[in-house]
Amino acid sequence: MSTQFIEYPKCTTCKKAKKWLAEQGVVFCERHIAEQAPTEQELRTWWQASGLPLKRFFNTSGVKYRELNLAAKLGEMSEEEQLQLLASDGMLVKRPLLVTDDGSVVPGFKEAAWCTALGK
Repeated sequence: MSTQFIEYPKCTTCKKAKKWLAEQGVVFCERHIAEQAPTEQELRTWWQASGLPLKRFFNTSGVKYRELNLAAKLGEMSEEEQLQLLASDGMLVKRPLLVTDDGSVVPGFKEAAWCTALGK
């Protein structure tokens, strides 16, 4: 297994994160989140490994999130329903998403969190 960088290539935060990874000398596999959306099982595994609330895996600033009015609906949905929804459309998933060799998972780009996840 190698470090995965799950991105939407047009996303400016993804571009910034990708540049940062390259500057850090991190070897990674790229994955286009819209073309290869994460499966429900992948999302479940990543969410559990992250130790974060499931809501952190939603792209809350995305058009799709707003169109579906998920800010109002997520609280009433079960975790299973939320995972199914995330798996239904890669654009609902927070990006970039870092999945390291040792299983650390970090949604979104925060340099300090990525340093910790990568052991830097």
